[in-house]
Amino acid sequence: MGDTIFSKIIRREIPADIVYEDDDVLAFRDINGQAPTHILFIPRKAVATLNDLDEADALLIGKLVLAATAYAKSQGFAEKGYRCVINCNEDGGQSVYHLHLHLLAGRRLSWPPG
Repeated sequence: MGDTIFSKIIRREIPADIVYEDDDVLAFRDINGQAPTHILFIPRKAVATLNDLDEADALLIGKLVLAATAYAKSQGFAEKGYRCVINCNEDGGQSVYHLHLHLLAGRRLSWPPG
């Protein structure tokens, strides 16, 4: 996996509006938000796509989801609702090849998404 914009955010080489971080996960506001709340949750470990995960990453992907859930609860929109999305590869809509979870909230989200 090459050096991505997300790797640079993790290393603080590029500024970001960081809203959550722990030893394994970093979360920041998407600069091209698609909802009133649009937060990207990324693992600190470099993983390009969902396809690159293996059994050893089960805890990591769980931490990513739990961090998003905790953020939704802390911000008061968990009860009303939100969406978590992980895109995979070009046809799946992935544009940065560092695994990331989109948390979208703050408006009624339609289905199908795209």
